[in-house]
Amino acid sequence: MTTPATLTDIIDIAREQVLEQGKPLREEQILEVLRTGDDRLQDLLALAHEVRMKYQGPSVEVEGIISLKTGGCPEDCHFCSQSGQFTSPVRSVWLNIPELVRAAKATAATGASEFCIVAAVRGPDDKLMEQMREGVGAIKAAVEINVAASVGMLTAEQAAELVDMGVHRYNHNLEAGRSYFPQVVTTHSWEERWETCQLVKDAGMELCCGGLVGMGETLEQRAELAAQLSELEPHEVPLNFLNPRPGTPFGDLEPMPANDALRTIAAFRLALPRTILRYAGGRELTLGDLGTRDGLLGGINAVIVGNYLTTLGRDPREDLALLDELNMPIKALNETL
Repeated sequence: MTTPATLTDIIDIAREQVLEQGKPLREEQILEVLRTGDDRLQDLLALAHEVRMKYQGPSVEVEGIISLKTGGCPEDCHFCSQSGQFTSPVRSVWLNIPELVRAAKATAATGASEFCIVAAVRGPDDKLMEQMREGVGAIKAAVEINVAASVGMLTAEQAAELVDMGVHRYNHNLEAGRSYFPQVVTTHSWEERWETCQLVKDAGMELCCGGLVGMGETLEQRAELAAQLSELEPHEVPLNFLNPRPGTPFGDLEPMPANDALRTIAAFRLALPRTILRYAGGRELTLGDLGTRDGLLGGINAVIVGNYLTTLGRDPREDLALLDELNMPIKALNETL
């Protein structure tokens, strides 16, 4: 059998190394993928789809998200309109428990197996932890769905408490590669985010950890993020594309070109062959309907349906119809337990 050492084309190397041997691409190889031309894009997406089908199968995990506490965050993540430091239009609002339960029921009605509660905070205080306990309990009493959470940086005690509540998956994104992170956030460090990710894994929750692309990072820094996520080995990676928000430091950046976004999807799949790779924020603006289809045929195997935290998403019926057309069944709840 031909070995990667005798090959020079990165797509051929990836076919042997990732598809045949199950070994993720290394950082320098991810960078080569990101540098491939548009003339190779369809070959690249086809390979990423083969990898997804071999290691993940045809089913797609569907998730809904809702914000328990929106806006007024003390952190200065430069892409985020929820920061209280910027002039963006989002202002601090708390969601009550009945609204939370109604949203969970609506999410479950789409066939989704996952419902994620998000709060715009540096980390949870006692008030938020109590609201989380009440909210998770109310959801579990009302509807059969997995409950995930994303409430900032945690202590080991808080991670254990979330497990006790019944939270099975925790989202905490690296956001950017370590070398670019100081250009994205200055109020906390990349290392603090990494530490919370390790705490989540140590506590026994599934880790959902991804990032944003199209924030002005170089291809080298994009490859760095993919490689660092591969090292972290999260259960799921949500891939966000910057949707520039007015009033934020990144508000004047241009959306990422669609082909660059598709190349990034394929590169992340080849860096993370056994990881759930989820469409997250910005795909509607960056890819549109046709690009959304291409991504599902290029490595993506999970989607967030409906709206995001502060931006509008696609109508869930459109995503569900597309999955049906592509013969990609929604992953059943009992498969995710």
